[in-house]
Amino acid sequence: MDTSWIDQHGNIIASRIVSRDMLYKGMNGKSVERINPTDAGSFIFKPLTNDGQSGAEAWVYEHILPRLQPIYPMLLAKSPKDVAPEHSWTLFEDLGPLSHQFELRASLALIPHMVSWHALAIDIPAFSSLQGPKPNADHVAAELLEDRASWFSLASQLHLPQHGISLVLDTLEREGHKLLLDQPLVLSHGDLHLGNYAIVMGNIKVLDWEHAHLNIPYWDLYHVIDMSHPTFPKEMTIPHRERLLDEYVALTATTPAEFKRGYYLFAAVYSLWMLRLIAKDIESDAGIWPLHQLRRQLDETIASFLQCAKQL
Repeated sequence: MDTSWIDQHGNIIASRIVSRDMLYKGMNGKSVERINPTDAGSFIFKPLTNDGQSGAEAWVYEHILPRLQPIYPMLLAKSPKDVAPEHSWTLFEDLGPLSHQFELRASLALIPHMVSWHALAIDIPAFSSLQGPKPNADHVAAELLEDRASWFSLASQLHLPQHGISLVLDTLEREGHKLLLDQPLVLSHGDLHLGNYAIVMGNIKVLDWEHAHLNIPYWDLYHVIDMSHPTFPKEMTIPHRERLLDEYVALTATTPAEFKRGYYLFAAVYSLWMLRLIAKDIESDAGIWPLHQLRRQLDETIASFLQCAKQL
């Protein structure tokens, strides 16, 4: 297709397009945009938005996604292979305006597809080198257990019950290997927050696959159910969490009680870990998100932590 409106440095030539609309900024400050090169239609222009993921999404589109049902926007073009990473880009079909408000029906529609990609046999050696946006469970577990005092200090700072912290850390120390670290590795989308999936024309669509990697099943589930995001708020309730977990369990060969207990521990552990990151972001007030969004994210994460810790 004609991409002459993109220059050799991966920049849009404004004089050659009809209109452009910024959708969001990535972690490196570059913008994902809806571009109208002509009046005939629009595309989603996506430069490299995370410096550590150069070429990853195009690779996943070529090697992994053809094995799934077409629940993703089509990749229409990409920058030449020899271009420098900072000048790279991808061009996707435009699915139109998307709603990223939390709806249980959208999350439930996502679960069967998640089960399908979790069931794929990934035997491509190169895939093992791809990394998610946050450390894996073994690193987070070690971080929580190596300095218990710091987490009790955080609990005091955030007015969390000390017994809740003790319960999570004790369970992690006693049952962490069984419930978390011994879980099988599966294909993970990697960043399945509310902004990366939506219902389009009655069908679920999943966006932004650049963080796909191997992880345990709880990673994708946690993003859909309990992972907070400053831009995409959601209020997760106990009934909704149970409904989503029950849907996943019903479609997999897992032991319901043990699998769900493992999820509660995973969610409590990561929510506690996230609380420290969010508190630091609020304290420094030097990031890309406004304080009011970070404070809302903090409240959501506290609620998830308390609800999941209580299930232990």
